[in-house]
Amino acid sequence: MQKLKLGMVGGGEGAFIGAVHRMAARLDGHWDLVAGCLSSTPEKAQRSADSLGLERSYSAFEDMATAESAREDGIDAVSIVTPNHMHLPIARTFLAAGIHVICDKPLTTDLTQAEAFAQNCDGYDARFFLTHNYSASPLIRQAKAMIEDGELGDLRLVHAEYLQDWLSRPADPDNVQAAWRTDPERTGGAGAIGDIGTHAYHLATFVVGEQASHLAADLSSFVGGRQVDDNANIMLRFTSGARGSIFASQVATGTENGLKLRIHGTKGGLFWEQENPNQLIFTSIGGVEQRITRAGAGANNAANAVSRTPGGHPEGYLEAFGTLYRDIARELSGEHGAAQDVPGLQDGLAGMRFIHACQQSSKNNAAWQTL
Repeated sequence: MQKLKLGMVGGGEGAFIGAVHRMAARLDGHWDLVAGCLSSTPEKAQRSADSLGLERSYSAFEDMATAESAREDGIDAVSIVTPNHMHLPIARTFLAAGIHVICDKPLTTDLTQAEAFAQNCDGYDARFFLTHNYSASPLIRQAKAMIEDGELGDLRLVHAEYLQDWLSRPADPDNVQAAWRTDPERTGGAGAIGDIGTHAYHLATFVVGEQASHLAADLSSFVGGRQVDDNANIMLRFTSGARGSIFASQVATGTENGLKLRIHGTKGGLFWEQENPNQLIFTSIGGVEQRITRAGAGANNAANAVSRTPGGHPEGYLEAFGTLYRDIARELSGEHGAAQDVPGLQDGLAGMRFIHACQQSSKNNAAWQTL
């Protein structure tokens, strides 16, 4: 496969997720980062580009889209790794220029804007991809396949939790990540539900193959003066009859990155946790607990297809991101269906409907809302 050319908007000095995307894109050798608008501050953008050895640096993303679309060696796709409120303006600009978009989640900050953007996307030839990276973990793909094959029977219970403690105190104004993630202007008022709640919701619905039909949410802001939620307790109902819940918190003292998924059906149950991603626990009704390991004897074709290293050699967060970039590269290079499990526009809309419903429910004393 010929290498594709990648650009990036955001991800400069002090950013976290930009570096993750750059490492993930390099992992399988399918992408070369050749251009960027790495900051909205021109001096910072140039310093960031210089530190990466990036020759094509832009001070405005609009200029970057225009210039790159006009070059014979222009970028094939752009990664958007900015704060949430800038996702849609940047995505719209590059899609209109015929450049594919790989956007960090969530889709944006406002459901109405997201729905209008989705309607406009029908007129673009370029593709839109969304990086919910956990869905590319090998044993998450295994769990999805097991449910599709009926190994759990009819689903009854779906629970996801995502617990962190890094925002248990007021945000340090010098902490770039904390500053924008707790700023309602840049997050649309969504704190924990937008940052990690959407990950938990997407993971659960990706594995079970069904969106929730209704939810009831109790959102809290425990840290004094904080204007976005930092804790969420959410109940879910599914059309199939399954019931679910999501617990997402960034003030859960003593936790680091505790994303966990539990699914129970009439025949058995599954348990997976992000901090130990190389094993999946399956227990059939009346049976003994089975520990399925990535690339081990119990791994199925869905897991093996996205495993890179032999069993016993851990894979995790970066590799899952890398799988998304690999699948996108294969798709854009003409391998139809290679990105069928890569989240896209509809996943982004589902995430925005989830955020909106959570906010509306919480404002109405956790009343049930239709998604």
